[in-house]
Amino acid sequence: MLDPVRLRVLVAVARTGSLTAAAKELHYAQPSVSHHLARLEAETGAKLLQRVGRGVRLTDAGQLLAERAAEILGRLDSAAAELEALIQLRAGRVRLAAFPSALGTFVPEAGVRLAESYPGVELHIVEAEPPEALAMIRAGEADVAVVFGYGLGEDPDIRTRHLFDDPGHLVYLDGSALKDHRDGQWIAGCERCRRHLLDVCAKEGFTPNITFTTDDYVAVQAMVAAGLGAALLPSLALRAHRNPKVRTAELPGSVRHVYAATYGAPPDPPATQALLEALAKPLA
Repeated sequence: MLDPVRLRVLVAVARTGSLTAAAKELHYAQPSVSHHLARLEAETGAKLLQRVGRGVRLTDAGQLLAERAAEILGRLDSAAAELEALIQLRAGRVRLAAFPSALGTFVPEAGVRLAESYPGVELHIVEAEPPEALAMIRAGEADVAVVFGYGLGEDPDIRTRHLFDDPGHLVYLDGSALKDHRDGQWIAGCERCRRHLLDVCAKEGFTPNITFTTDDYVAVQAMVAAGLGAALLPSLALRAHRNPKVRTAELPGSVRHVYAATYGAPPDPPATQALLEALAKPLA
């Protein structure tokens, strides 16, 4: 393995044309330059310098190695500069997967905060429901997942930061209590989301008659406004879009927890940590 320090000495000699000038450029004593070159010749088994009068010149082998060394050192210097930029958050990329109502409320604000603090960091966002978002961070397709749960399963490799609690609301035209809709129709989302509705209604002693299914919170409110039934929506969905024709009532005990999740052992990369801090700011 060739020593980068010795290669840098050889490149300096090739550029300046003398041991003295190279030593001055590198802030080395001249005997140190001579020592590095002698060691480099020993390592390569090639004669790299030839004495000419009071100076030196590179042999063909020395010229070849100096040219290649300049390329290698240039790449090393570039890598060091890029790495420093990433660490100092002057550059880089961070990828976020988040569910729709998060994208419609607090995620854009977090993106603005990140851009204001670290303008060199690129933020990439993709919409994904919690199961898909968690799968993305496991697969390395995202760095942070904004997810919700009514109790997340245990996964030792997934670390979560609690952001806030998101209260549930009854969305209706008439009848501000769950029991008022015991015999009516309901609009609900996917199996994972409707389980919470089933649990809430079970505590009131009935099973909801779910006749319409959609995860689109705009469509849910439009159906309620049309008189097709009642629904249960979280606060974020109502913040993201509010149909003026519907009425809402917060349901005590109905709450989902919103988290920012990352995968793998700490510490997180600097850009990931910066995004987590931006997401952790309280909702306005």
